[in-house]
Amino acid sequence: MVKWVAAEYHRFIDWIGDGTGLPDTVLHIHAGLAVFVAARLLTGRSFGTYIPFLAVVLAEGGNEVLDRLNYGSWRWADTISDIIHTLAWPLIITLGVRIRPLLSHRVEAAVPVDEAADPFGQHDARVVAGERLER
Repeated sequence: MVKWVAAEYHRFIDWIGDGTGLPDTVLHIHAGLAVFVAARLLTGRSFGTYIPFLAVVLAEGGNEVLDRLNYGSWRWADTISDIIHTLAWPLIITLGVRIRPLLSHRVEAAVPVDEAADPFGQHDARVVAGERLER
C-alpha cells in the first residue's frame, strides 16, 4: 500500500513536470514558495514566526521520503538539491522578516516635514537618533 501511494505521488509529480515543461529545480522553488504562502494564509501566522517555514520543511521532508520509497534508495545528489531549492527562499524570507526589526531599531520616530514649509509633500524627513534625514 505504501509503495502504491509513493508510485502514484511520483506519477502525479511527473505529470506536473511534463505539463509545465519546467525543470525539477524550478518546480521545487515554486512548490516551496506555494507551501510557504499557503501555510501563512491558513495559519494566520507571520512569515517571521517560523510556522510557515516549518510547513515547508515538513512538506519537503514528506516529498523526499516518498521519493525514497518510490526509487527504493536515497538519491543523495538529487535529494540535497531538492532540499536546497525548496527551502532557500522561504528561509531567506523568514530570516529577513525576523531581522528587519533589529536593523531598524535606530528609528525613534517618523516626523513629517512641516506642511506649511512643504505644501506639496515633496520631502519626507525622518528623525533618526536625533538627526534629521532627508529622503
